[in-house]
Amino acid sequence: MEPPYDTSRRRRGRPGPLLRRRRGLTRPALPRGAIPNAFTLGNLFAGFLSIVYASQGNLEFAAWLIVIAGFFDLLDGMVARLAGVSSSFGVELDSLCDVVSFGVAPAFLMYRFGLDRMGFFGIFIAALFAMSGAVRLARFNAYAEAGEKKDYFVGLPIPAAAGVIVAFTLTFTDDTWFAGLERGRLSILLPLTVLVALLMVSPVRFLALPQPNRAALRKYPKRFAAFALGLLLMLFLKEFGVLIAAAVYLLHGIGGAVWWAVRVAREGDEDPAPVPD
Repeated sequence: MEPPYDTSRRRRGRPGPLLRRRRGLTRPALPRGAIPNAFTLGNLFAGFLSIVYASQGNLEFAAWLIVIAGFFDLLDGMVARLAGVSSSFGVELDSLCDVVSFGVAPAFLMYRFGLDRMGFFGIFIAALFAMSGAVRLARFNAYAEAGEKKDYFVGLPIPAAAGVIVAFTLTFTDDTWFAGLERGRLSILLPLTVLVALLMVSPVRFLALPQPNRAALRKYPKRFAAFALGLLLMLFLKEFGVLIAAAVYLLHGIGGAVWWAVRVAREGDEDPAPVPD
């Protein structure tokens, strides 16, 4: 009668976990932050590709690559929260990638879209956008290190600023839109670039999307509904959806700042007003 299992075969087979540990055969565990960081690097890769395609004249595809970088930026934060991973390394890596994807790439896209017609002045205006984005990220990191968690952003977030530029580029690729303007697309592109750059370093408050959990959903239902609506607009209306979502977000922040300034002028209340939900 054969034994229930073959001990000799077991000895000749793969060593058990205890023996593997003693022999140093255990595989190193994958760091918990590896997957979120992979999405962050995907953000950087998409931004780099955007610069490459913009340099080749494919401005429409370069603009959509910035949108793809935005999805990677959104996913890395969601994955990090789901995995319970939070580190200063991840924050710094995310900011460095954002400088490329949402600072340098949109700035170069604007330069190739029309600012290159203005010589060195056009280079300066495009660089102004990238420099303002770097300052905006540095200020955000300073608040993060101080542990200040708020339900709004001070200054226009750099992904939203990039979204405004992308929306303009994708929607107005045809010069017939600017037929009645003396300087063509530069009549809108130039002031828009300066406005968005100044908003990034301004004290104007813009809504922030909290972490997606039950408590946040109950507290900020309008914000999550607006975010979902913006995604649907991008999926179904494409470039017009990006334009509508970017314009609404931009006007909401500017409108809140104007409303606060009017209230201060009338009532003399210098305390900062809360951001309307």
